[in-house]
Amino acid sequence: MPDSKDWKPNGADDMRIETTRFGPVDIDESRLIEIPAGLLGFSSYRSFSLLQPDDNGIFFWLQSVEAPDLAFVVTDPALWVPEYQATIRKEQMDELGITDMGDAQVLVIVNKREQSLTANLQGPIVINAANRRGMQLVLAEKKWSTRHELVQLAEQAAQKIA
Repeated sequence: MPDSKDWKPNGADDMRIETTRFGPVDIDESRLIEIPAGLLGFSSYRSFSLLQPDDNGIFFWLQSVEAPDLAFVVTDPALWVPEYQATIRKEQMDELGITDMGDAQVLVIVNKREQSLTANLQGPIVINAANRRGMQLVLAEKKWSTRHELVQLAEQAAQKIA
């Protein structure tokens, strides 16, 4: 990983934010993600940046612009569960300005629990890729849980493909 003091995502330099994990980070203001209602349990924090400190393409940091110590590891759930879908109501799509889910980016928060990684598949974050507006959903269907083990999910997906 490059030295965090020199790290600039996409060469951006419009805005500098302080982070406890990466130190000062320069971000392009046009890439900010606005989550008007905040995330569950963190409703007063509404402006975030998606950081990728290494090139793995699997895990990212959803870093609060307002609080240096508030960041969440996130991933695309489709990488782990190919059939995963975030069911979003029409009024939620309207609020985000989404006309087609193909225009949305879906992420889930990842947590480390003992020796495993779990993902909150019950509470995905949906972001309109065009206007960078997002919201965290609580899915009505109980198909998923808030603590799905990622390794277990990857193994199940591999078995379905084989």
